[in-house]
Amino acid sequence: MDLTPAPQTPAAAPPLGLLAELTHRCPLHCGYCSNPLELIEREKELTTAQWTEVFTQAREIGVLQVHLSGGEPLARPDLPELVSHVSGLGAYVNLVTSGLGLTEARLADLAERGLDHVQLSVQGATAERADLLAGARAHHHKITAAALVRARGLPLTVNAVLHRGNHDQLAGLIELAEAMGADRLELANTQYYGWALRNRAALMPTPDQLAAAEPVVRAAIERLKGTMEIVYVLADYYEPYPKPCMHGWGALQLTVAPDGTVLPCPAAGAITTLTLDNVKDTPLGDIWYKSGSFNAYRGEEWMPDLCRSCDRRSVDHGGCRCQAFLLTGDAAATDPVCSKSDRRGVVDLLLATPGAAAPEMVMRGPRPVAAVRR
Repeated sequence: MDLTPAPQTPAAAPPLGLLAELTHRCPLHCGYCSNPLELIEREKELTTAQWTEVFTQAREIGVLQVHLSGGEPLARPDLPELVSHVSGLGAYVNLVTSGLGLTEARLADLAERGLDHVQLSVQGATAERADLLAGARAHHHKITAAALVRARGLPLTVNAVLHRGNHDQLAGLIELAEAMGADRLELANTQYYGWALRNRAALMPTPDQLAAAEPVVRAAIERLKGTMEIVYVLADYYEPYPKPCMHGWGALQLTVAPDGTVLPCPAAGAITTLTLDNVKDTPLGDIWYKSGSFNAYRGEEWMPDLCRSCDRRSVDHGGCRCQAFLLTGDAAATDPVCSKSDRRGVVDLLLATPGAAAPEMVMRGPRPVAAVRR
């Protein structure tokens, strides 16, 4: 039975960005991975021709930024061709990468074809910790990749997902990003979707870790003002109000999964009551403007009375729909992170669970490096 809420008719603005998940293949085995438990196989990935058609349709409906991601987008042999196509359409091209497989020759080729920006993930401040958390001996490749990007003159963003296993290295992560010459550093506390949800108990930071992080981040933002932008994404389980997820459902960005499934947010596949369309069957414009999935939680009509009457409704948009579904079974519920929610007790119970010793983190796929326990 299709339980997708009846489509509403709010006026949707054109999308600003497209997150193109070219593949789920990845050389890392991070325990905080937010990709789904069941990864899309290589044989089911969109072809080169299908991806170029996706990008063409995306530009036609107004997309200005295309983020080539994964998995690891460098695993696609046709990446140069895809970069050429997106750049030729006049969109801003961002590569979201682990850095593994990025050589001087490959980067030069991508840059000449129109690559505008590189987003590089790091797992820890030291090689020992980073390799442990990545499940691969990868840290030195990231140092090399950052140097190649800077030598090429491309803007560089460094991404670090924070959790119980690396919060103690926060200051070191900031120093690492500085040493890499990053223009921007994103410090994002783990979001519990996909594989990360499986590891939630191992990943959740302690209150002491979060309290220690605040002055470190605040001081770094002030010290590096005008040199390196720092974005700190809060651990919203510990906050009184939910994060403004995606600036609203189906508001600014859409995601296309490796097999062509189109999602209002990268984690929307977690909402099993939602019927998702595929770009192989339906034009991207029709999905953005007309589909039940994108209109399900747009605007405010879908909101429960608690959210609709709240003066924060245009700030956090009722919170995260995926989080609401995963914690309550109802994607239309007030995000239980919100202190006003009658289900906040679900989150409080989770916060009471982490003790001095967290369970072992389950790595994604093979584990060539020792198991992680912090």
